[in-house]
Amino acid sequence: MTDRNAEGRSVFAQDSATEPDTVLGLEIHNIWGTGDGTAVVGAGDNPETVPFPFFPGPGGTRFIVVRFPPESAESTGDPEKAAAEAERRQPGLTGVFEPDNPGMHTTDSVDYGICVDGEIYLELDDGAEVHVTPGTCVVQRGTRHAWHNRSDRPCTMVYVLVGAERQSS
Repeated sequence: MTDRNAEGRSVFAQDSATEPDTVLGLEIHNIWGTGDGTAVVGAGDNPETVPFPFFPGPGGTRFIVVRFPPESAESTGDPEKAAAEAERRQPGLTGVFEPDNPGMHTTDSVDYGICVDGEIYLELDDGAEVHVTPGTCVVQRGTRHAWHNRSDRPCTMVYVLVGAERQSS
């Protein structure tokens, strides 16, 4: 991460890796986030990261890396207990998911996703799917969707989430 020193010169402020958090089988790296509204840089102190709630409000951003395990590796433990633990450790993550449709969710955000390793399927609410492989970029615009890793190895996705206001149709 870069910042400015007291003299206003550009400096490297942080050069360390984030520690992953594993919840619901997902390995999540919360890299950086900005508060809701307009992000501010430049004069004065730059704000610290705002990683939560997991999905930003209007104008907020999140930069995350998610490693999806193969579906065959998913846990068979108590799903309610796992969801509660995930919500405790990654506040705001589980509230968008549909209890009767595993993995299906809708967020009030524009999400830029890039597959950097492995493969995954993006499913939309009508059952349509696209196969996402390394280098594929996805722009998710507040639509109902789910991610499915049907391969035998993990898939790593990098996301930038930008909070948006949902408009009625």
